[in-house]
Amino acid sequence: MLRFSTAGESHGESLIAMVSGMPAGVPIDNARVNRELWRRQQGYGRGGRMRIEQDTAHFLSGVRHGKTIGSPIAIEIENRDWKNWTEVLPVETGDPAKHKAVASPRPGHADLAGALKYDFPDARYVLERASARESTARVAAGGVAKALLLDLGIDVASHVIRVGRAAMERNASWEEISALREKDEVLLGCVDEEAEAHMKAEVDLALRTGDSIGGVFEVVVHGAPAGIGTCANWDERLDGILAQAVMSLQAVKAVEIGRGVTAAESLGSEVHDPIGYAEKLENGAHTRFTLEHNNAGGVEGGISNGEDVVVRGYLKPISTLRRPLASVRFDTREATKAAYERSDVCVVPAAGVAAEAMVALAFARLVLEKVGGDSLRELKRNYDGYVEQIRAY
Repeated sequence: MLRFSTAGESHGESLIAMVSGMPAGVPIDNARVNRELWRRQQGYGRGGRMRIEQDTAHFLSGVRHGKTIGSPIAIEIENRDWKNWTEVLPVETGDPAKHKAVASPRPGHADLAGALKYDFPDARYVLERASARESTARVAAGGVAKALLLDLGIDVASHVIRVGRAAMERNASWEEISALREKDEVLLGCVDEEAEAHMKAEVDLALRTGDSIGGVFEVVVHGAPAGIGTCANWDERLDGILAQAVMSLQAVKAVEIGRGVTAAESLGSEVHDPIGYAEKLENGAHTRFTLEHNNAGGVEGGISNGEDVVVRGYLKPISTLRRPLASVRFDTREATKAAYERSDVCVVPAAGVAAEAMVALAFARLVLEKVGGDSLRELKRNYDGYVEQIRAY
């Protein structure tokens, strides 16, 4: 089984990603993984931390001569800001007087719940792990999963469809979405320039007022075959697995598959796509069965149906505000303002990149469970055989 985990704190020495279950022989392009890390750092409204860090992946194990070798993969991403925190967050006892307490919890963050759970006198250690800085390691792990999927002709990309009240009102093509990854200047990750200008105005307003702002990103799995996931058990359904993967990201408060939200207010005749049958396969399709609009987002009954898989994440505004909300001191229980830590104003594009990683990891795991293979050659042989089966159906 493909599994991954992460370790590290926001201001610790480094972040670590561990990936196990990858077949041997998958080409890993370090520059491509670093490009993913770079993309996560971009976007209008990011904070000062992104000017300090220059995230790069250092593969410690599991990859030799540019290919996976079947053993667990360990990736390290250095925190450049660590030099400013070595005496504040030492592994040894150190000097307690140099500790930087987060004395009053921030509304909407893990501060209060985490301090209560772990019996901490302040929220410093909660902040260090709960921070979205952790998603850097997920993006590195996702880069490995993406490499596996690309060898099977499956690609994953994201774009932003809403920031605050500004939304893109049209559907984006796969070509538009995938082209965003090649841009060297990232604003808000929207394919529509006019809509993106309105989104920028929303961020500017939040900047002027000391506030923060959220939005909606969309992740697309392109080239996915039918038959990934299952309806057999509740915890094996593709939509449930994707929802958990995206919901696990910091600040994501809702997940939608296809037209999930508007489907709830529509008639069945408006939501369910009529099924057709084409005489021949076109545009790289895996099956000749066709759906008119892909309203289901490529997933029906917990199983991929051969259309693009479409997942949206709804991101709340970042919890740290430059104009802090009311809070209470941990030590005296007196009313005060919430603590302030250097933070962003808008992270919707970055969250989309992190969600790409999570979707890629989840989808790659299910592909491996479906067709198996300890080496890339074995996996491709099994996968190609399955694709031929559904093409001939």
